[in-house]
Amino acid sequence: MNSRQEILQRIHQRLAAAGPIRDQFAPAAMPPEPKVWPITNPDRGTMAERFASELSAVHGEVLRLRNFDEAARQFASLVEQEHWGTLAAADAPIVRQLVARVPAGVVGWIDDTSTSGEMAAVSAGVVAADVLLADTGSCVIACPTVQHRWLCYLPPVCVVVARAEQLVEHMPAAWPLLSGQAGDAQRRGETVIVTGPSRTADIEKILILGVHGPKRLIVVLVDE
Repeated sequence: MNSRQEILQRIHQRLAAAGPIRDQFAPAAMPPEPKVWPITNPDRGTMAERFASELSAVHGEVLRLRNFDEAARQFASLVEQEHWGTLAAADAPIVRQLVARVPAGVVGWIDDTSTSGEMAAVSAGVVAADVLLADTGSCVIACPTVQHRWLCYLPPVCVVVARAEQLVEHMPAAWPLLSGQAGDAQRRGETVIVTGPSRTADIEKILILGVHGPKRLIVVLVDE
């Protein structure tokens, strides 16, 4: 037996004594989830005020309304006031309630055939939020298709509608819902987090809005 064969034999003997390789790499038990931000469950009014304050700080806008009848009237008035000739909307019950008083010819519902060029050409896009994060003024939005994702980025104005009951204090409080969605094998697409309009600054620290996405973000928050 030459030296090469002797080395290989020793390796085989050691591997045989160690048992199956899969047993050596068995997954360890998951560590407990760290409590980075304690969940304190503040009341809804406190979270709504915090959300509005945080979003305003990054040049976002909040319209807080008592119910969907009031929201529909206010939104129709906003569309007329801002001269928004075309809206692209992601179909959802809460979105249909918001645009109920907008002239039918103004609202276009996106589908799998909608193109990025069509999205960029509308006056505003309307989407529904899954969750609102009070501590950062962020909207968590499910985007099952690429068209839903475009709707968050391409129109010059992004309108997000949500109920006040969708407010949570921070991401850890939202995680049970979001992790459940992520674990659904039938779920497609992705989830995006939107915090204010697109912002960038040049070397002189001059803030410019709308360079890489919507110039305005308006969150319609309905207490109903």
